[in-house]
Amino acid sequence: MREDGKIDYLDLVGGAVGATKAFYAQAFGWSFIDYGPDYAAFSEGLDGGFSGDPADGVVKPVVVLFANDLEAMQAKVEAAGGKIEKPIFAFPGGRRFHFLDPAGNEMAVWSDN
Repeated sequence: MREDGKIDYLDLVGGAVGATKAFYAQAFGWSFIDYGPDYAAFSEGLDGGFSGDPADGVVKPVVVLFANDLEAMQAKVEAAGGKIEKPIFAFPGGRRFHFLDPAGNEMAVWSDN
């Protein structure tokens, strides 16, 4: 069973996802599972994925934590002083929200239910 609050996933910006996949496959032997044309997941010691170009033009990784109860975790994040950047939304494989910590780091929390 996954534990609440543990680092579970890493989202990286991939720009042209096909070219990014080709680079990591050739350089490091990585393999991918595609989730549409703009997202490719990997499992290479730490699960993660590459998405297309960021909407805001800023390239930054997003560390993704896990929660069994997403609504309860969002309430905890807010109570601790986190700022919700993207409220809970569905994506292929589950639901998640994004927040800023007090230092301004963007993080996300996801759940498979």
